[in-house]
Amino acid sequence: MKKIYSLVVGLLLTASVWAQAPQKMSYQAVIRNSSNALITSTPVGMKISILQGSPTGTAVYVETQTPSTNANGLVSLEIGTGTIVTGTFAGINWAAGPYFIKTETDPTGGTAYTIAGTNELMSVPYALFSANAGVGGFTHYIGEEFGGGVIFHLWKDALGVEHGLIIDKTDLSATQVWSNIDATLIGASAQSSWDGLSNSNAIVGQTGHTSSASALCLNSTNGGQSDWYLPSAQELNMLWNNYYTVARSLIQITGATQLQSATYWSSTESNTSYAWGFNFASGGADYLNKAAPRYVRAVRAF
Repeated sequence: MKKIYSLVVGLLLTASVWAQAPQKMSYQAVIRNSSNALITSTPVGMKISILQGSPTGTAVYVETQTPSTNANGLVSLEIGTGTIVTGTFAGINWAAGPYFIKTETDPTGGTAYTIAGTNELMSVPYALFSANAGVGGFTHYIGEEFGGGVIFHLWKDALGVEHGLIIDKTDLSATQVWSNIDATLIGASAQSSWDGLSNSNAIVGQTGHTSSASALCLNSTNGGQSDWYLPSAQELNMLWNNYYTVARSLIQITGATQLQSATYWSSTESNTSYAWGFNFASGGADYLNKAAPRYVRAVRAF
C-alpha cells in the first residue's frame, strides 16, 4: 500500500497582528512510493481536505492543487489558495476543532489519488483563530520573556486554559550530531511532526544511546527550568512563523543570543540514517544525515 509521510503541517503567519488575517496556511510533506523511494522533482496532483472532529470527520473545506516535489521529495503548498471543491477556507470556525488535514495524492500529477494520509492540526495561526473565533483574554503574548525563555506560540484548550511554547534564550550547541546512533531506526515513537517531547524521550531511550541533541535539551536547566526538550519539525516551523517577533525580543534580553542563519536539529526522525532539521536562513525543512553536526536550541511548553 502506498503511503504519504507528512513532515510538517506548517502554519505560516504572513500578516501582523494589526492586519487582516491571511486566509491560508502553508503545508509541507515528503512523498514516497510503495517501495519507500522518494518521488523527486515531479508534478503531483493533490486533494486537501480539512476534517472536523476526527480523522474521519466531516470535510468542512476541500481543495485541489498540482504542486511539484523538490529534489528531496518535499512538496510545499499553501492551503487556501487551491481550486475549491467544497466549502470556504475563510468560513472555517477554528474554535470548533479539533481539525485534521487529509491529503490525497496522485504521483502522476492527475486526480487518480492513490496515496493518502491524515494528520491532526495541533495548532492554528493566532491571526486566523482570532479572526473568526473572537478569541481574546490571553494573559501572555508572542515575544514575551517568560518561563526561562521567549514565548513563540500560544493557544487555548477546549476548557479555555492558556498554553504556550517557549524558546530558550541561547543555543546549547553549534556542532551536535542528532544522535551517536546514526544508522539504526527508532521508528514511530521518534517521528512525530509535532510532539518534540515524546520524540526526545524516544531518542535518549534508544539502546546504545550516549549522546544526542535531544539529551542536551532534556538535561538542560537553562533559565531555572528542567523540562526543556528538542523541538519537533513542526514546532521549529511555528518558531519560524514568529521569528521576527522573537528576534526583536531576544536582542533586548541581556545574555540572550539570536537564532543563527543556519540549520537547527529537530527531534523528528525521518528514516534509518536521516532526521529533519530546520534552516533559519531559508525558512524551510532540511533532510539531514543523523551524523551531521548542527545547531541545537531547546524549547519547553506551559
